[in-house]
Amino acid sequence: MKDNIAGVIFDLDGVLEFQGSVYTGAIKLLDYIREKGIQIRILSNSTLKSRRSCTENLSQKGFTIYEHEVITASFATARYLKKINPKSCWVMLKGEGLEEFANLPQDTENPEYLVLGDLRDDFNFRNLNKALQLLTKGARLVVMITERVDNSLGELELTVGAYGRMLEEAAGIKATYIGKPNSYIFDITLSTMEPIDKSRILMIGDKMETDILGAGKAGLQTALIKTGEFKEKDMGYPAITPDFVFNSIEEVSNIFNN
Repeated sequence: MKDNIAGVIFDLDGVLEFQGSVYTGAIKLLDYIREKGIQIRILSNSTLKSRRSCTENLSQKGFTIYEHEVITASFATARYLKKINPKSCWVMLKGEGLEEFANLPQDTENPEYLVLGDLRDDFNFRNLNKALQLLTKGARLVVMITERVDNSLGELELTVGAYGRMLEEAAGIKATYIGKPNSYIFDITLSTMEPIDKSRILMIGDKMETDILGAGKAGLQTALIKTGEFKEKDMGYPAITPDFVFNSIEEVSNIFNN
């Protein structure tokens, strides 16, 4: 097994760190894998973080990581939009993630695409109602992630997918979703790596419905870590079974030692 794996994709929140604290053994594991010449990627469903800010944050915490090794939902969404070359878009997003959309044409009044990320406190009646009206007039909806709730920042809170589903139902339209478990963000991640057979890439995550499901559908090996937002009931998640299950990130090194 240790000679078979040529690339490892790590989820960030819940695997390497959680609610701002780095898990014991996470930094050591990444260094160990890098020394073996195995490609590393960090794949995060964060919309608030850009590649740059995510890389800087990890570096400040002691990780050796490079910007080209980091993929966030904001970066993947921006890549998707640049590929389809929209006439204009309204990016509903806060934080450093906005950096990824700097070169895209913006229009908050009559956009061709309405792009939904984490708008934090500005998920208010005025903005959501305006979004609804734009969608009923023909704007297309792109939602950065499918997740409806999140507690990676501390307390449980509604997140992007909840607002995306609400707007879909209210406007009677279908959105395009980018982040895990959707195929596009995995395709983007794999495109940044040197060519490797998919079966030789391992995805490590704490969520069955995003990390493991998405990676499994992409043809990757999968490892579930029982940390972060993992719950025991997740083990009964239908349609996908992880190749490995670990109680902590420290245990992952066992794959490469056997």
